[in-house]
Amino acid sequence: MRSKKMRVGILSAGGDCPGINAAIRGVGKTAIVEYGMDVVGIINGFSGLVEKQTISLSESQLSGILTLGGTILGTSRLKPFKVNEGEDPTVIPSLIKKHYEELKLEALVCIGGNGTQKTADLLAQEGLNIIGVPKTIDNDIWGTDLTFGFDTAVHIATEAIDRLHTTANSHKRVMVIEVMGHHAGWIALYSGIAGGGDVILLPEIPYDMELVAKCLLERSHKKKPYSIVVVGEGIYKEGKKKSAGAYMAKQIKRTTGLETRETILGYIQRGGSPTATDRILATRFGTYAAQMVHNREFGKMVALKNGLVTSVPLSEVGGKTRLIEPDNKLIAKGRSMGVCFGDCTKKKK
Repeated sequence: MRSKKMRVGILSAGGDCPGINAAIRGVGKTAIVEYGMDVVGIINGFSGLVEKQTISLSESQLSGILTLGGTILGTSRLKPFKVNEGEDPTVIPSLIKKHYEELKLEALVCIGGNGTQKTADLLAQEGLNIIGVPKTIDNDIWGTDLTFGFDTAVHIATEAIDRLHTTANSHKRVMVIEVMGHHAGWIALYSGIAGGGDVILLPEIPYDMELVAKCLLERSHKKKPYSIVVVGEGIYKEGKKKSAGAYMAKQIKRTTGLETRETILGYIQRGGSPTATDRILATRFGTYAAQMVHNREFGKMVALKNGLVTSVPLSEVGGKTRLIEPDNKLIAKGRSMGVCFGDCTKKKK
């Protein structure tokens, strides 16, 4: 039986990123003000459902969080459907379903990245009323043109590249900056272009070290005093003992003899206050998710398509990654300006 006052849960799972609080605020305030719902915050992602840790969210509690980084609900990387050998795969999902029912939830909004959306789809298959909200700085969630968190990460990475230009010029060095992106190079591409990177290496485009070295040596021979090399962390797949930035700096020094230094930007990209663009996108996603709850459009993820907020089935999202296509227009623009992507593709005339 549907309760008189609809009761909706919200959780954030996976890695943190700027804009999560704006999304929580968008969902919660719209649910309370527009639709008169009760809103329950799940603490620390799916772990909160396993351990039944929740807080009641009022409109006043949701005020003042729009500009905050991180997540007021906390997060965790627990994957309820991932089990070790010998474990019963039904225990944790059954516990989540039990607590979902005991909390008298009629819907659960899951804010998270690829792993979260995959879990959301599996929970929907278990019979829970689920709505996904995509967030990640990597911008690699299938089914949406953009995720909140990405714009802030690009802004931070670009500012870092801007600062490296001055020290690179002062010391006449090659500066390598590593940005996040395990499988997708969206941050590297956008910050590299925005920051004036001379070489941009993406996980999606296999690079030839000889071509990279040739590009940097040609710049040196043309009396260009320094070079900026932007690399996505996913370009180095030979092990986790060395970062992509450190590996690339070593290879550049070895093949060119040019003085080279690396900077690993790391978790700085995920911290701090979200940009205005991310605040707006997260708010749009959150308010739309609340509308979907009201309309009982479950088993779907909020998405941005051609500038409009819509939804896509969770079944189409889980297990997929949105990668950069080789014919990406921004790559083409970069090539036309002489940016090296480490491959042998010639710039178009």
